[in-house]
Amino acid sequence: MTALRKSASLPVLDTARRLVIKVGSALLVDEEKGDIRRAWLDALADDVARLKKRGVEVVLVSSGAIAAGRRHLGLLHKALKLEEKQAAAATGQIRLAHAWQGALARHDITVAQILLTPDDTEQRRRHLNARSTINQLFKLGAVPVINENDTVATDEIRFGDNDRLAARVAQMVSADTLVLLSDIDGLYTADPRKDKAAQRIPVVDEITPEIEAMAGDAATGFSHGGMVTKIIAAKIALSAGCRMIIALGKPEHPIAAIEKGGVCTWFVPSAEPRTARKRWIAGSLKPAGSLRVDAGALAALAGGKSLLPAGVTRVEGSFERGDLVVVLGPNGVEVARGLVAYSSADAARIKGHKSREIETLLGYRGRDEMIHRDDLVLTS
Repeated sequence: MTALRKSASLPVLDTARRLVIKVGSALLVDEEKGDIRRAWLDALADDVARLKKRGVEVVLVSSGAIAAGRRHLGLLHKALKLEEKQAAAATGQIRLAHAWQGALARHDITVAQILLTPDDTEQRRRHLNARSTINQLFKLGAVPVINENDTVATDEIRFGDNDRLAARVAQMVSADTLVLLSDIDGLYTADPRKDKAAQRIPVVDEITPEIEAMAGDAATGFSHGGMVTKIIAAKIALSAGCRMIIALGKPEHPIAAIEKGGVCTWFVPSAEPRTARKRWIAGSLKPAGSLRVDAGALAALAGGKSLLPAGVTRVEGSFERGDLVVVLGPNGVEVARGLVAYSSADAARIKGHKSREIETLLGYRGRDEMIHRDDLVLTS
């Protein structure tokens, strides 16, 4: 596979259906004054509203809580200790959420704030909880605005940059496109601030050592990222089958600029999000238990259906909701793997029963499926 593509045939943003947009602190907050750039934010909100009108589901991953809170605590022009960063985040997060709410309310769009730590994306059960919340917000027409939970995260457990957080979110929700709005209009062969001969790469098809060597240092000021973190984000996104764009975010209406063919760098995966996700389920996790199914359930799985409790005849192992389990046919041979929606104890209670009986048996209303088809892959 060729890592760099220099042809005029470029991808287009118009095909996106589930889009994650990452906005950095340096774009949202004026570095000298510590104020949120309201006009720029309103322009981006206009772009988001236009996307939603054509049916695109949008997630915003927004930095800026610490930067927005510094001035109000007298911390604007100084290096911050960890506890000062957390205090600034606690103050700034309120202002940031209010700013997003106001900008999108102009278009009658409801905003929902979600604060995440790495455990929320990398521990499978918490990952599923967060994903379920975001999917429900999509169904209700809201725009999730996600940030790292800087008020509680320490240097040892935090993402450290929202490029990687945005990529994890894109992976979590099976987004088809991730846009990183930056202070640079793409990936260059060298740092263009230092090398006048540096050339922008229009499309990257694979993250190779050559591509990684092109990453430079992080910019100074409020930004904590840089090209290094964007390449890491690209690895995460591409492994999930998600396209990624690095584009200049400073001008107003940055998404519209991309749609009109504005300069940027595209990172293009070789698989669709669901295909990549199912490859991950099939080969990347250690099974925590197994579910044996009857002939009817086996036929349903072969036809692309979800696994319902009624078709399960035996539950083995000790697992929790969201763990990977093996699905065994009536003869005990593995036929599939998937992420189970119930713990082993609850699965044992509802096996062989209709989905409508779940609430009576467990005392709460869970999912109708033992394993949803989106979380299941056939292995034989």
